[in-house]
Amino acid sequence: MTVIRGLREALLLFLIAVVVIAVAVGIWVGVSGGDFTHRLGIAFMVVGALIGMTGDLTLSRIETMPARSVFGLAPEREGAGGGRVLTGVGIFLFVAVPLIAVGVLLVA
Repeated sequence: MTVIRGLREALLLFLIAVVVIAVAVGIWVGVSGGDFTHRLGIAFMVVGALIGMTGDLTLSRIETMPARSVFGLAPEREGAGGGRVLTGVGIFLFVAVPLIAVGVLLVA
């Protein structure tokens, strides 16, 4: 059951990213002209890379790790995920990698 919830969450995140990217590229092409498909591919790859790097809270926790270790506290946990099922690895594998793959296919 958790697997199905995780895959549904990944699909929802992927679809939201696709819609936002398509709208942004549509505005970009409308303002400056150019090839929609090529720019869409580039945008997919850029957003996929950004989601892959920032898909979890690791980057935001790096700043607090030294202070927590000085006081003997463990690193922060993912308990504040807001009901998310996917971890950072799941977001990378099921959202970022497909976005980058679609981008590569559109550019090529």
